[in-house]
Amino acid sequence: MLVVVFGAVPVAVVQLMGQSRLRGSIDGLDPRPVVIVPGAGLRPDGGPSVYLERRLAAARDLYRAGTVQWILVSGDASTPYHDEPTSMRTWLLGQGVPASAIVRDGGGLDTHDTCVRAHTVYGVDRAIVVSQDYHVRRMLFSCQAAGIDAVGVGVSATSVTPTQAVVWRLREVPASWKAFLDAALRRPPVISGPFPTSR
Repeated sequence: MLVVVFGAVPVAVVQLMGQSRLRGSIDGLDPRPVVIVPGAGLRPDGGPSVYLERRLAAARDLYRAGTVQWILVSGDASTPYHDEPTSMRTWLLGQGVPASAIVRDGGGLDTHDTCVRAHTVYGVDRAIVVSQDYHVRRMLFSCQAAGIDAVGVGVSATSVTPTQAVVWRLREVPASWKAFLDAALRRPPVISGPFPTSR
């Protein structure tokens, strides 16, 4: 019983805290300086995955509506062959978002690192976050724990591979436990300073 409680309580804390910061849609959100878009993988041709395009589309719409002034795209840029922030920036530029409104962070290796770096490296104190509906609650928890007053919107998680979608949802259980532990231990991000692609 103790093991079950020990495993379940951190997950519940993460999910419930995230739920309290979740909003129904991007329409009518109060203006905030920035929207944070975490990475979600790339296609074989280097373009954003379907899930990532949905996150970027929400960020684009927030920018067009004047709800945010800039977009922080954060992801893994560990090799020249897998550079999520640059791919995200290219997509946004193609949608008419000016380069001056896009900041790239290649050190967002996971959700915790994205949120901590947004606050400590890029000075984000208030933000909107966008991610798939199964992930956005955990991201909201991590950003709040990092010192960011964040609200979030979940975008579609409909997948062309239903089995994979189920796996990602199940993964939120251990991922939420890890998010709780990372926050409790104040784990520093793997990359602590500005990343070369930061502007």
